Amino acid sequence: MFGKVPERQMHRVRWFLTVSWLLLIVSLFFDPISPWFAQPHNVWSPLRLDANACTPMQGACLPEKPYAIGAPVFWGIVIPCAIFILLVFGHELWRRICPLSFLSQIPRALGIGRKLRKIDGKTGKIRYISAKVNPNSWLARNHLYLQLGLFYGGLCGRILFFNSARWVLGVFLLFTIAAAIVVGYLWAGKPWCNYFCPMSAVQRIYSEPRGLLTSPAHLNTHRGIPQSMCRTVDGKGKEKSACVACQDPCIDRDAERSYWENIKGRDRAFLYYGYCGLVVGYFCYYYLYSGNWDYYFSGAWAHEEAQLASLFNPGFYLWGRGIPIPKLIAVPLTLGLSGLGGYWLGCRVENGYKAYLLRTQQQLNPEIIRHRMFTLCTFFVFNFFFIFSGRNFLDLLPRSLQYGFNATIFVASTLWVYRTWGRDRERYLRESLAVRLRKQLSQLNIDISQGLEGRSLETLNPDELYILAKILPELLENQQKPDKKEKLQNKINRNLKAAHPSQSQSPAITLETVEYLLDRVENRTSPPVSMSEIEWSV
Repeated sequence: MFGKVPERQMHRVRWFLTVSWLLLIVSLFFDPISPWFAQPHNVWSPLRLDANACTPMQGACLPEKPYAIGAPVFWGIVIPCAIFILLVFGHELWRRICPLSFLSQIPRALGIGRKLRKIDGKTGKIRYISAKVNPNSWLARNHLYLQLGLFYGGLCGRILFFNSARWVLGVFLLFTIAAAIVVGYLWAGKPWCNYFCPMSAVQRIYSEPRGLLTSPAHLNTHRGIPQSMCRTVDGKGKEKSACVACQDPCIDRDAERSYWENIKGRDRAFLYYGYCGLVVGYFCYYYLYSGNWDYYFSGAWAHEEAQLASLFNPGFYLWGRGIPIPKLIAVPLTLGLSGLGGYWLGCRVENGYKAYLLRTQQQLNPEIIRHRMFTLCTFFVFNFFFIFSGRNFLDLLPRSLQYGFNATIFVASTLWVYRTWGRDRERYLRESLAVRLRKQLSQLNIDISQGLEGRSLETLNPDELYILAKILPELLENQQKPDKKEKLQNKINRNLKAAHPSQSQSPAITLETVEYLLDRVENRTSPPVSMSEIEWSV
């Protein structure tokens, strides 16, 4: 869908989003305006604090003051929008508009990427090539574990340090931008997106094998630049590929191919099941910490004044009493156990599903079993995420709009499951072949529309094209057999005429006799056909 949008237009969108994000980061350090919207006396502002309200937190009312809205907007609007885009529009939109990905390409745009010195063994000529991540390196083989680990660290950091501490969040985001630029300098392509960014791991869960409205790269009949593949615009204004093959298979070129190529890996199971556990653990910790759900759904956690001062407070508050485990330890402990528990539970359910199919004597490819498990995980975690995320802003809307938003989330995820559940590697490969088969069949100088009841090749689905390509050679062979028989008949008649030049009317062999003789030749158990037998048959 968005893969066909011109690069110049997407470039302007990236600039707009990047500038907006940088302004939001600036507001985390200096914002004298937005706290005014939270003043209790601003009766017209939906963000105003209620002076008489009490947000319970560990058995007491949490003190609240007018706050800047930069951090709440980032956590309550920006992040949920990104997740929604990933599932509905897929990576082909997100990768082309992500501000962090855009900033990581600064070294490439300036032409200052790291180069490796290569010496030609034959000529001794020295040349410099762009450095790329070695596909056999530790980083290439374990990047999903690294990205999920960074994601785990980011979730812990949110609860402990920068959910509401604006300057800490600003420093964290600036450090992330600097890290992305450094990585973009060290390796060519999109090394930050493919090997380091925690959001990239999350992106795979929501946008693989394809988003709800993602255009399939393997059905790219116009041979254009597919999906979110790296591209640039030359001096004539024409788009061209800028791919340097930094990862293969690459999600930017074909997300579904990347999905099927790697689905059997243990790192994929750890990513999907572990991510589900982390998300559940993250949102449930707010209840374990405060002793109620009001603390989270009120949004007080996003503008809490004393977040850094609470690091050594009790990390759990259950049954009306605090448990003396410091929050600094309770957070990584809870999220770590949740992630590992999610992985353990996911593997158990997957193995139980396999055992059930064996008991019921149902034949199903283990790859399809895992695909269905991943599909259910994505459906569950997407809906679970939106039960909690952004609620501090959604609750400000009229009740009808809240119901409409909830319905949109459920319908979108249900349609995604419907579109994804029946996918498998074989279907993907057949669809990939269909483009080439349709082109090859169209080049044949035959009219097959009569056998297709008037339908054209363009209207055939991949399965129909596959079957047609299987049976067409046999049909063509049978169609050419009469020509072969006629040619043989003419050749025999010419030889008979040459053998009997004195006769006014030379003998001739019939087509039925030719068919009989051909059957004798093709049947190796019969005696060979002699010239005398041919003459006798005449």
